[in-house]
Amino acid sequence: MFYDILNIYYELHRKEDVTTMDFKEEFFKIFTDNIKREGSKELLEYLIDEKKCDFFSAPASTRFHGAYKGGLAEHSINVYKCLKDYLSRDKVKEEFGLSYSDETIAIVALLHDICKINVYKTSMRNVKDESGQWTKVPFYQYEDNLPYGHGEKSVYMISGYMRLSRDEAFAIRYHMGFSGEENKNTVGTALDKFPLALALNIADMEATFLLEGRKG
Repeated sequence: MFYDILNIYYELHRKEDVTTMDFKEEFFKIFTDNIKREGSKELLEYLIDEKKCDFFSAPASTRFHGAYKGGLAEHSINVYKCLKDYLSRDKVKEEFGLSYSDETIAIVALLHDICKINVYKTSMRNVKDESGQWTKVPFYQYEDNLPYGHGEKSVYMISGYMRLSRDEAFAIRYHMGFSGEENKNTVGTALDKFPLALALNIADMEATFLLEGRKG
């Protein structure tokens, strides 16, 4: 039944932008290959339900990394790849002793930013073009009707579908690292006690600044 839903979804969206569709298919494959936890199917069904959720059409930000349609899904995939690469390094495995299941890696990377679902609204503004004429162009505005924070909001949303381990919950909660607005001592303690949070933060920064920043 679940995969029938995905097949129908694919057929309904074959005429979409090819790049956007590629991100959807890649996300689906990573998710379904690795995440088997109770409630994961229902969560993925929510993510693909465009009447409830804009995950695959939302940007990753208003004007920085991934500020375009599909940017959020692309960013999530990039973070997954960066996290997989970081955790595969000999120094990380042998000296730092970090080792996590494929399911945990996929969960924290693919879902760390689902707090950004349904918060970006498209509006229009006047901008002068190259000839000096005013023209209307679209831009994203941030409007959060569930202001529950950032990482903590992602944890809250995921937990409505499936149970997270403590490592997973803290990694998602503190994936912003020291770039967040909370008490720096609290962040430092969390990164020290839950090194997956530090690994996810590193992967997030690599994706944001070295992949998507350059693309932007």
